[in-house]
Amino acid sequence: MMLSFGNSITCRAAFGKIQKQEEVFLPFIKQFMKMLGGFSLVDLFPSSNLLRLLVANAAERKLKKVHSAADAIMETIINDRLAKRSSTVAAGGNDDEDLLGVLLNLKDTDDLGFTEIKAVILDMFLAGSDTWTITVEWAMSELMKHPRVMEKAQREVRKVFNGKGVVDEASIDRLQYLQLVLKETLRLHPPGPLAIPRESKETIVVNGYKIPAKTRVFVNLWAINRDPHHWAQPEVFEPERFLNSSVDFRGTDFHYLPFGAGRRMCPGMHYGLALAYLSLANLIYHFDWKLPHQMKPEDLDMRERFGIEVKRQNNLIRA
Repeated sequence: MMLSFGNSITCRAAFGKIQKQEEVFLPFIKQFMKMLGGFSLVDLFPSSNLLRLLVANAAERKLKKVHSAADAIMETIINDRLAKRSSTVAAGGNDDEDLLGVLLNLKDTDDLGFTEIKAVILDMFLAGSDTWTITVEWAMSELMKHPRVMEKAQREVRKVFNGKGVVDEASIDRLQYLQLVLKETLRLHPPGPLAIPRESKETIVVNGYKIPAKTRVFVNLWAINRDPHHWAQPEVFEPERFLNSSVDFRGTDFHYLPFGAGRRMCPGMHYGLALAYLSLANLIYHFDWKLPHQMKPEDLDMRERFGIEVKRQNNLIRA
């Protein structure tokens, strides 16, 4: 349910309206994420050329098949837009209200081809449909498990938007406590447990371990965010720990890196945070939530399902 919600919003941001291909696109996104986060023997034995030949080639063929199908959908969407775009521009209108329109405008003025346009859109769907919805689902899980925090966050949202009847982006910055809730959610449940891989430029020694040049290095964000040397009671959900703290999402505090750090930190951070704030605020503004069947908060299943993303083992909200 949450992934479908995220996919709908990403479709609106990318194409300006809900496309008829939306329901077809969603299964490909799921397949991509499953393959990218799946287990492969090649990762354990990268020097084995035979294993790479047997395993990697089969995985590559499967990935190309899924990519070709997704590419055909994007090709149809782009061709439809180009057909409508000519009349829009001829009538003196602009085609820059969504990502596709902006990219097509860049194609007219810069060296940007259709291959690059489709790659940017695919990146947006892969990184923008699922990650922030995972964060919202974990935030709701923690709020359901901690009624005190839920009551405090809900009281703040309803006070800020009292009488408006709608949660708007202009007043989101006034939700100070909700910001703490989201920070703590991302500390305990970063959507991506590992940062984008790096490669060592030269041979170095770290804590007595020799790392040869050109070694692929993974940074465990999940472990950093729960390091007991930096966080008191790291397994406890406590939004107030961020009160009067300068720690933020920008990757400058190396004990809190939900979006990574450096030049390769998540480029969609602001987009994802805005959607997470708006979605979470709307959920607790418009609805009162309770657990089913007289379930107690401490009985809520908080197990994780690991992969390229850290999701709940069981969905919190089902359609």
